[in-house]
Amino acid sequence: MTRSKIIPALPLLAASTAVTLSATPALAASVTVTVPQVKVAEYHRPYVAGWVEPAAGGDARTLFVWYDFKKRGAEPGTKWLADLRTWWRKGGRSLKLPADGLSGATRAPGSYTVAIPANLPRGDYVLKVEAARETGGRELVSVPFTVGGKGGSASGRTELGTVTVK
Repeated sequence: MTRSKIIPALPLLAASTAVTLSATPALAASVTVTVPQVKVAEYHRPYVAGWVEPAAGGDARTLFVWYDFKKRGAEPGTKWLADLRTWWRKGGRSLKLPADGLSGATRAPGSYTVAIPANLPRGDYVLKVEAARETGGRELVSVPFTVGGKGGSASGRTELGTVTVK
């Protein structure tokens, strides 16, 4: 009988995982955001921000913000972030941008997946995703979910498609 080289590592991995799970519970793993194709004469990619906040209220934690971060000059891309009104008031205005690991370019229509931080304590949260588009509309989608429990899903009407927490 030959011995697998992987088996000796399993006890170490299992011990490490047990410590990690008790210290920082693993989660609801990811968020999938769909940016729909909007049929209009003048289409601009939307600015989109996503954050989580405790269901009972509390501080918001930004997960991602997609905007024109390469635009410089008299009117930099950050100028229009305030159009993401709810996110801006919840903490966007105090965030130093570009934020490493959070900031990214605007996205073309399609579905995008972003990880939820593994260090969120167990409990009930609300994921909020907000989109605003030049010469377009603004939309906010909320998805309740539980870390260590169930995910959720909700859909926007125009600027956002389906938003899912798994």
